[in-house]
Amino acid sequence: MLNISHYKIIAIGKIKKKWIQEGIEMYLKRLPGLEVKEIKDSTQAKEEHTIKEIISKNEFLVTLNENGQSFTSKQLATKLLNSHNQNITFVIGGASGLTSSLNNLASWQLSLSPLTFPHEIARLLLIEQLYRAKTIAQGGPYHKE
Repeated sequence: MLNISHYKIIAIGKIKKKWIQEGIEMYLKRLPGLEVKEIKDSTQAKEEHTIKEIISKNEFLVTLNENGQSFTSKQLATKLLNSHNQNITFVIGGASGLTSSLNNLASWQLSLSPLTFPHEIARLLLIEQLYRAKTIAQGGPYHKE
């Protein structure tokens, strides 16, 4: 069983588009316990410093990166199930992305797609995929094959 309260998302930048915010809010209602921390846009160095201050030593760091590992929804659900409820922090960069040193600190890098998305859409996609992984793990009807 996936324990969503073990997951956290650190995201750079505010959600400005109302339709994206509404989508995020809908999924967050379905994922009680998922923590989302928003960081103000700044320089990459300042963003990295702030992210490092937020991350605890016992957290498993996953950065989102178009060069990261791609998964099907079922593969992502399995990877998360196999993490044995570790505390996992997903980090979504802003317009300039994340520093290479932050990506190198990550336990693994996740690609939502080989396409590049605005950070707002990446956040919505990640939260939706966490919800989908939860329903797959529960054997729920949300995921169709």
